[in-house]
Formats: sequence, C-alpha cells, structure tokens
Amino acid sequence: MKPRITAAAGLVSAVLVLGALMLFVGGTGQAQTVHVCSPTDRQFIGVAQLNMASLSSASEDFLRGGAKPASVIDVATQSLQNVQRTHPEDPSLTKTRAILGAMFVEYGKAIRADAKHKDPGTYIYRAYGLANFAHDVLAQAQRPLEQRGCDVSPLL
Repeated sequence: MKPRITAAAGLVSAVLVLGALMLFVGGTGQAQTVHVCSPTDRQFIGVAQLNMASLSSASEDFLRGGAKPASVIDVATQSLQNVQRTHPEDPSLTKTRAILGAMFVEYGKAIRADAKHKDPGTYIYRAYGLANFAHDVLAQAQRPLEQRGCDVSPLL
C-alpha cells in the first residue's frame, strides 16, 4: 500500500518549508545571521585579559629589578602563543587578536634589546602603539559586542 499525501499534509509541509525559508532568508532575500557572543569569542576575551595582566605583572617586576629579562621574554612568548591558539568569530576580536600578537612580539623584542644593553625604544614605541590600536578597535566595537553578549571592558 502506497502512502498518499493528503491536501492538508501537503499544505502543512509547504507552510513548514516556507516558514524555514523566511526564517533563514528573511524578507530581503539575503541570509539573516544573528551573531551572539560565541564560546570562542568569550575564550579569546578571557585569554587576552589573563595574558595582558600576566605581561603587565612580569613587566612591573622587571622594572623593579625583581625579574630577569628571560622571564619577561618567556611571558611575552607564552602570551603570544596563548592568544594565537584562540579563534574568535567576531571580526573586531579577530583583528584585536592579530594586533595583540604583534604587540607581544614587539614587547619581547624590547626586553631582548634592553638585556643586550641596546635601545629598546623603537620596540616599546611599536608595542605601545599596537596596544593603543587594539584599544581603539575594541572601544569602537564595544557597544555592538555588548549588545551581542560580549563584555570587552576588561580589555579596555
């Protein structure tokens, strides 16, 4: 016995398909995506916050004479690796990830130069410039990110 599709079953199927299309396509003919703060976005924010604090602490210890250059370079290198292992979905967080990575590299170069009794100024200047750039990217994206559930205020 072959199953028969009744008019009512056909109508229900058509409504479900049409409803699904409207949900994903919307009235503009373009796919609608609602970005929420994804777990990978939250992970990036947490990792970045932790590693920025770690580098700041190591730097303060170094400036006070309580840490060796190699220790601070290790923190900068580890911070770089930690941030590179994240994969945020939001474009502003992805951009910030790249900027912070470059900042960690430049800061490590500054400490290396200082340890070799060379002028670290160029590297420090770049590192602080990159930090300011990351801040600007996050400050500009803060409100839209907040509306999606991402709190970047700890990074500002």
